[in-house]
Amino acid sequence: QLFTDGITNKLVACYTDEGMADAVLVRVYGRKTELFVDRETELRNFQVLRAHGCAPDLYCAFQNGLCYQFLPGIALGPDHVRDPHIFRLVAQEMARVHAIHANGSLPKPILWQKLHKYLTLVKTDLSPKVSNPSLQQDVPSLEMLEHELAWMKETLSQLGSPIVLCHNDLLCKNIIYDGTQELVRFIDYEYTGYNYQAFDIGNHFNEFAGVKEVDYRLYPSKETQLQWLRSYLQAYKQLTQGDQGGMGVSEEELEALYVQVNKFSLASHFLWACWGLIQDKYSTIDFNFLRYAKLRFKQYFRMKPVVTALQISK
Repeated sequence: QLFTDGITNKLVACYTDEGMADAVLVRVYGRKTELFVDRETELRNFQVLRAHGCAPDLYCAFQNGLCYQFLPGIALGPDHVRDPHIFRLVAQEMARVHAIHANGSLPKPILWQKLHKYLTLVKTDLSPKVSNPSLQQDVPSLEMLEHELAWMKETLSQLGSPIVLCHNDLLCKNIIYDGTQELVRFIDYEYTGYNYQAFDIGNHFNEFAGVKEVDYRLYPSKETQLQWLRSYLQAYKQLTQGDQGGMGVSEEELEALYVQVNKFSLASHFLWACWGLIQDKYSTIDFNFLRYAKLRFKQYFRMKPVVTALQISK
């Protein structure tokens, strides 16, 4: 059975049992995805997450793909992620991933290196396409993109968001909800790596808007975000501080994380917009990547003044 949800790879489930009890998943990497996905790092992260009970069993890897355990359940949609019962599970599972320790090393956030890499790919690959009028419309100039990246790096890196092991691509379809066991699991670790805690959460909130039909009116309200963030912080503190985490979550902590998350959501728009431009050139998957990139850039510039105005109270 071919799964059609992904827009990066092809995913096939192989099974003999009608109920799919013996299913294994085979994932074949999309064309030229090695440009923006480091496959060796992905494998390493898969194994780390597996060791901590946060990923399925990995059966084998081959040159252009992977084979791993099929997780029963449903891939979430935009309705599920705003359901308080399910989003608490998502927040707690994200805390579990974020609490995986880095074995004594002080990891660097992957974000800036990744953004620079994507922007370089956009520059080198797309300069011949600049004569393309449909591209110039709604796509900022390279100078402007350079300027925005420098601004983000200066602004966001000073917010004090901790560096943790992040999924970095928590769209709805990468969350599997198993209703029989009342748990969620995250799948697809292509972008997993150490990053700012607030980026992972802000990126997930952006994904409330969907991928195929993007609607930013679905971005979670402040009230929904605070509920989500409270569940997350309770779980994260419990996991990283043991019983001291039982002290609960202060309003200051909650408000500070809210501000960090909404500021970092800008970097997520920027990253996936650049990604869309690269995919537009190379991908053979039937998806309008250019339109997607334009939507993400538009939302970046729409949200920039809004989130810039947010302040963490001292």
